[in-house]
Amino acid sequence: MANIQFIRGINENVIPYIQLTRSRDGSTGTATFRFNSPDILTSEMQNKGDITGMYLKDEEGELVTRDVNAKFINGKPKAIESIYIIKSPADWDRFMRFMERYSNDNNLSFTKASS
Repeated sequence: MANIQFIRGINENVIPYIQLTRSRDGSTGTATFRFNSPDILTSEMQNKGDITGMYLKDEEGELVTRDVNAKFINGKPKAIESIYIIKSPADWDRFMRFMERYSNDNNLSFTKASS
């Protein structure tokens, strides 16, 4: 099963909006994850630990980014945005395998941007 975690061992149940960009030669890219009102920001999670990154976990292992930022509205955290940098064709392939598993587990679909 593919999961996203902000604190190791605690799965995030809110499904993110994910935007992918890829370099012209296809070798690098970025994945921007936006979570609106994620579980990790609820009061029940305050004592579970600190957010130390975003962990994309599946049967192959773990992809990690430390680029995690909370978005605040009226002084209260409402969203999390995280950016995962894809640095090589092999990283791109690995990320897409994770996304395929995550999509299948959560009944998500991919929509290609119009150019």
